Amino acid sequence: MMLSEVLAVPQAALPVAAFKDHLRLGTGFADDGVQDALAESYLRAAMAAIEGRIGKALIARDFLLSLEGWRWPDSQALPLAPVTGVVSLTVYDRDGVPDLIDPARYRLAKDMHRPRLVAAGALLPGIASGGRAEIVFSAGFGPAWADVPGDLAQAVFLLAASYHEVRHEQGEGAAMPFGVTALIERWRTVRVLGGGAA
Repeated sequence: MMLSEVLAVPQAALPVAAFKDHLRLGTGFADDGVQDALAESYLRAAMAAIEGRIGKALIARDFLLSLEGWRWPDSQALPLAPVTGVVSLTVYDRDGVPDLIDPARYRLAKDMHRPRLVAAGALLPGIASGGRAEIVFSAGFGPAWADVPGDLAQAVFLLAASYHEVRHEQGEGAAMPFGVTALIERWRTVRVLGGGAA
């Protein structure tokens, strides 16, 4: 299984100005924009860390999931939530020849923690030995920073600020701060039975 972003979070969706206010950086100087690229990099790093920890996409965007086989014959769990839609399902044979699957053959079972692609009939389309399936899906709370739940937005700011504070230290800041962990705890996916039927 391999998951990748189709497109990164757009720069316009990142709250760079609000984060700089959070850091209480000085304003009104000729070089006000100098810190923007650095602030953006801390925000992106903090978002990636929190998304990885909770299994949720904060800002809406498309993802590509590539699989060599289905988890179950009639459904496949998607590794991120909240999923708002499946863009496409393509099955490739061992020679890489694509077959775009008719959307009438599958549906999205929405869930805040474990969304799934479910067969409309008895089974999902077969994947040949040496072949793969690619699912393009949209996930995220919304296209703007205002769509991100308040506790998760605050967790991103706290973690990004922590990265900013230890930017000159080596080997520091590896652990997630307690305040961040407390804010994201309710969003974490509890995995039981090895990620099986639960």
